[in-house]
Amino acid sequence: MGEGTSSLDDLVANPSLEEVWVNGPNQVFVAEDGVSRPVPMDVSAMDIRAFVERTLRFTGRRVDVSSPFVDASLPDGSRLHVVIPDITREHWSINIRKFSPSLRSLDDLVMAEVITAAAATYLRESVADRKSVLVSGATQAGKTTMLMALLDAIDDRERIVTVEETFELALNRSDHVGMQCRGESLEGTGEVTLRRLVKEALRMRPDRLVVGEVREAEALDLLIALNSGLPGMCSLHAKSAQHALIKLCTLPLLAGKNIDHSFVLPTVAGTIDVVVHLERGPDGVRRVIDILAPTGVLVDGEIETAPVFHRVGGNLIDMRVDP
Repeated sequence: MGEGTSSLDDLVANPSLEEVWVNGPNQVFVAEDGVSRPVPMDVSAMDIRAFVERTLRFTGRRVDVSSPFVDASLPDGSRLHVVIPDITREHWSINIRKFSPSLRSLDDLVMAEVITAAAATYLRESVADRKSVLVSGATQAGKTTMLMALLDAIDDRERIVTVEETFELALNRSDHVGMQCRGESLEGTGEVTLRRLVKEALRMRPDRLVVGEVREAEALDLLIALNSGLPGMCSLHAKSAQHALIKLCTLPLLAGKNIDHSFVLPTVAGTIDVVVHLERGPDGVRRVIDILAPTGVLVDGEIETAPVFHRVGGNLIDMRVDP
């Protein structure tokens, strides 16, 4: 690819790359087809800083000593994350995560062998039935791609409101409002959190509410919204589908001491209809590993689930047919 003579801008523009990260001068890495490798590039500390400042110029976000982290959505839909000293030891650290424009629907995921046709049909029918879906997996497992494919399956007549820390969900439809968080100003004011965005979204007549990624106490606000009968979707970092449910039952407790499991457990059991778990294998390929359906019943303090699809080796087995 001739990367040794490319600038960082050229590298980021390369459509075959999924992620680009820089740890410091001459320390450039990329991921392609799920596999990471170093790239020989002559990049100085000044080049790195100039790249970040140039890239952030039109995002409305900043990075400096008072705000040493920044997340920003770039015009092409990529996500930029930067950390600077003295949070990092010496050099500016950059990550740019890109999203494949070719994987936009469940049919695309079937063609890419992320999921089987039978599982895609099940998820498409679940979306049509206005079920609430939780998408889980580790970093780079394909959660955002799956979420966008599920959103693509929603009827065009429905109004979708999405809330995210930084814009990642790119929906090609007219009745969609996307909102992202905002950090504090230099004066320490103006912060807009995910919790605030979820509450504001409910005032916008959504037919579906989507939280790009649930990390903290906003899980409580999402559950309250879903408990009112509004279908929704979200993604969450977890190592299995079962652990995703456990984590979703734990995160709302961060909202305060007046929240306990006596409310959270039955609410999660009664509002989450489908859990889709993805993993990235050693070969770099992302695949759906499990699809579970919570039954709405609590057994010994845990949410009972029914397996719908489960991957055994290279096959995603329909557990309804061949348990």
